[in-house]
Amino acid sequence: MKISLITPAYKQSRGGNRTTAVRWARILKDLGHRVDIALDYDDSPADAMVALHAWRSAPSIARFRDLHPDRPLIVALTGTDIYRFIDSHGSVTLRSIALADRLVALHDLAGKAIPAKYRAKLHIIYQSALPLPRGRAPGSRHFDVCVIGHLRDEKDSMRTAYAARLLPKESKIRVTHLGRAHDESWAAKARAEMARNPRYRWRGEVPGWAVRRAFASTRLMVLSSKMEGGANVISEAVVAGVPVIASRIPGSVGLLGADYPGYYPVGDASALARVLRRAEVDAGFLASLARACKARAPLFTPKREVAAWRKLLREIR
Repeated sequence: MKISLITPAYKQSRGGNRTTAVRWARILKDLGHRVDIALDYDDSPADAMVALHAWRSAPSIARFRDLHPDRPLIVALTGTDIYRFIDSHGSVTLRSIALADRLVALHDLAGKAIPAKYRAKLHIIYQSALPLPRGRAPGSRHFDVCVIGHLRDEKDSMRTAYAARLLPKESKIRVTHLGRAHDESWAAKARAEMARNPRYRWRGEVPGWAVRRAFASTRLMVLSSKMEGGANVISEAVVAGVPVIASRIPGSVGLLGADYPGYYPVGDASALARVLRRAEVDAGFLASLARACKARAPLFTPKREVAAWRKLLREIR
């Protein structure tokens, strides 16, 4: 098939939507299909569409369905789709969901966020990651913690920095944040935080190899988001052998499991500081995080992701 893959992220973006689109395009090509990635559908010939983001890609979804009412249409639901736009822009988002032949979501709890009548066409496809080429070697001078993600409101991006302020003087925790600022106000916040908080370092946007290098040297990763559709950075950390501390939101619980021991309440810097400190001083707790992540790692293999796409495409052909 010739597949039109629509994503709202520009080619130069290192954000999650673009990363997901590029990986899916590679998978679909490996399965024998031709794939064109575009921001919008331009009426080009296509046997099927995969549209990432029900709300942002809504015009392309509607246009493809109007032109090709009998051709397969797959809509992938993002975190903002199911945890924001389904409420704030419900008519548009739900129309995209209704038009789709199949829906894709990235974590186990996504079905609870959409109307029950659409759940039968929902497929969960975990995003995969590759292990590090060499083993991890965290240093001993600092207890390094990484935060991977762009600075914006949905990520509650400064929460780990704020938690680090609350740590006791003897703590060796140091926070390194990798990710582009959404706008200048976020950049200013990060620079101001570095000026007042010696435990916090913001490195800005970096290529994927730099993230993997950070995974090799860090003790923990924190994902502090208010909402997620199923963050690929969790699968990347888990497969790399990096324990995760995460805000308790459906998008993270749906990846790590309800009984994962490393959650804290969303937006609670004091609670996050307590979990960070416990991980630093309690080797048994840190080991329990590592074991729990290792148990989830088989969910995030490329083989499993490819098999899920193969199964889905067979259903719609």
